[in-house]
Amino acid sequence: MTKKRGKKKGLGKLNGFSIQFLPYSEFKDLGSMKRIKKILDIVLGNHILILQGKLKPSEETRLIEDTMAMIGHIPNFKGIELAVISENDGRGFFAKMKMGLANALAGGNLGALTVIGPATIVKEIKRNPKKIELLVK
Repeated sequence: MTKKRGKKKGLGKLNGFSIQFLPYSEFKDLGSMKRIKKILDIVLGNHILILQGKLKPSEETRLIEDTMAMIGHIPNFKGIELAVISENDGRGFFAKMKMGLANALAGGNLGALTVIGPATIVKEIKRNPKKIELLVK
C-alpha cells in the first residue's frame, strides 16, 4: 500500500477565509492602538483570529468603536463578532492565586482566548464556560 505525499489543499481554509492564531508574545509589547490596528488588519483580510489572552476593556471598547465607524465606508464590511473564554471558574483559592501571579508577571491573562471574526463570515459565536462554538456562514 502506497501513500501519496502531495500538498494538502485548503488546510486551515474554509470557503475563502482562514483561521489565524496570534500568540500573546506577538502583541504583548504593542501599545493599545497598534494592537487594535493589528487585529483589524487580520480581520479585514477575511481571517478569523484566535488571540491568546484577552484585550483590556478599554481596547475592546475601542475595537468595537473603530469597527462601527468602518461600516459603510469599507465595501462588504459588516462589523465583527467577538467572544472571550476565560479559565477562572471552578478553581481553588491557591490555583487562582498561582494563575493570578503568572498573569501579573506576564502582563496579561494567559488563561483566556479571544475569538474575533468578520461578521460577513461569522454567523454566531456561542460560548459557555468551557468552550466556544463558532458558526460560520
